[in-house]
Amino acid sequence: MQDVTDWAFWNLMTRYGGADLYWTEYFRVHPDSRLDGHILTSITENPTGRPVVAQLMGNDIPALVRAARELQQHPVAAVDLNLGCPVPVVYRKCAGGGLLRDPDRVDSILGALRDAVTIPFTVKTRLGFDDSAVFETLLPIFAKHSLDLLTVHGRTVKELYRSEVHYDMIAHAVEVMPCPVMANGNVSSAVRAEDILQRTGAVGLMIGRGAIRNPWIFEQIRQQRRGEAIIRPSGRDVLGYIRALYEAVCPPDSRELSQVNQMKKYLNFIGQGVGPGEEFLHTIRRATTWKEFFRICEAYFDHSEPFPLEPTPAVLERV
Repeated sequence: MQDVTDWAFWNLMTRYGGADLYWTEYFRVHPDSRLDGHILTSITENPTGRPVVAQLMGNDIPALVRAARELQQHPVAAVDLNLGCPVPVVYRKCAGGGLLRDPDRVDSILGALRDAVTIPFTVKTRLGFDDSAVFETLLPIFAKHSLDLLTVHGRTVKELYRSEVHYDMIAHAVEVMPCPVMANGNVSSAVRAEDILQRTGAVGLMIGRGAIRNPWIFEQIRQQRRGEAIIRPSGRDVLGYIRALYEAVCPPDSRELSQVNQMKKYLNFIGQGVGPGEEFLHTIRRATTWKEFFRICEAYFDHSEPFPLEPTPAVLERV
């Protein structure tokens, strides 16, 4: 979740229980790149007390090898190659999910990185670019390079976040891969998390958008797995979370409009299904001042009723 799950967001997540393991935003890697200092802060000043995986995105082999070696000089638990990003500006440059159109290139990159990475080496992938049939070609390539973990988002790049997640294909990866497999895609509640684990046999879950909407989700999953009652935040609890987000992620010296617009990135997830016909999102996207922004939030969230933690269908592709 580029430009969202940064150091400040990680720090905030720890107040709500936090994840067991954190992935950085992706380091953009090209022949002239250097490690992004903003992302590197998440590693060098890790506020979570949990292990951190450094995520790379690119297609230039010497540059990827250089970045991987540099990152191993920092306190990272693993180096990860992103083969899943579905953003057009990324895949058009044959990076992220765009690389899935060229399995031979993926093979070469993985071979070079496996030789360069002496700590655990992991990959996050989708099922293919526009056809999930290529997944059968990709799996032997992944197996060949002795990955320590494979995370599978159960959609193709072209499916973005709109289609149903193909959990059966994640289950297939679990069956054939010699390394552990983690499931990703629509992990939006503790009940759904348990269902995905049972359906796929995955060793764990990667959660992105679900944690932005519901920072309690990690602790709720732990409670579900222990057979305990699951905490149910109220609308007022969510309002408190929105205020905490503002304090955490908005630089105090930036312009008010810039701060409001930055918060809208998070509200695009939190606000799904709030008000009839996405009424809340329609209204909040037009706010230009803090007074107006929080007046709208209070109108919709200042109540003691449980907040619906299962979101409506994702809106990421249109934000």
